[in-house]
Amino acid sequence: MFKVITNLDDLIKVFIIRGIVFLEEQGIPYTIERDAYDYSATHVLGEERGEPFAAGRILALDGYAKLERLAIRKSHRGKNLGHKLTEFMLSVAKNQGFQKFKVHAQTHLVDFYRKHGFEVVGDVFQEAGIDHYVMLYHPYPK
Repeated sequence: MFKVITNLDDLIKVFIIRGIVFLEEQGIPYTIERDAYDYSATHVLGEERGEPFAAGRILALDGYAKLERLAIRKSHRGKNLGHKLTEFMLSVAKNQGFQKFKVHAQTHLVDFYRKHGFEVVGDVFQEAGIDHYVMLYHPYPK
């Protein structure tokens, strides 16, 4: 269902999912949605019977694994797939050696990420014209 992408065809599927969700549904400009980190990040794809439905990327940033660009196509929402995608991405990042995790959560998704151990740090801020919070997760003792 979920996998780390290893080829160009799957990367194209990731970008298609992101285009549908971020550009079309959320109105985020292409020049903001795509960035230079796309070439160094780990990308994740969700597929069911050959049909791509989810995407996300993991970015190494200041000692954190930052979960970004999590997207589920509208046709697949409400099926717990967002939680499964988040858990898969956390597992991948842990296997890469990360022990600290970060997300910029849209404000309406704070409770979603809390279910995965993330806590709000700081005040609301704007990213791509949308209100967000920085959320951190440190599952291991310091």
